[in-house]
Amino acid sequence: MRVVILKSFSKQHKKLPLKIQQKFSDRLKIFLTDSTDRRLRLYPLKGKYQGCYSIDITGDFRAILQYREDGTVVVFAFIGTHSQLY
Repeated sequence: MRVVILKSFSKQHKKLPLKIQQKFSDRLKIFLTDSTDRRLRLYPLKGKYQGCYSIDITGDFRAILQYREDGTVVVFAFIGTHSQLY
């Protein structure tokens, strides 16, 4: 699986505390090993994020992603707190 990080994601990621940035790195490793791992709480989104998925980074932080090209490419688009994203 190939991972693409959008510019919007990178900008948001750089503004986060280092602890949250590291937690995302940890979650990304888990995601690449097993995207169905229960710790990620991967679920499809509705509304303005229809067609996207969310994974938990911490209790409040989420990363929004989208699968492309028959699931061989995953694009990370946004990261932030639940209230910032939704």
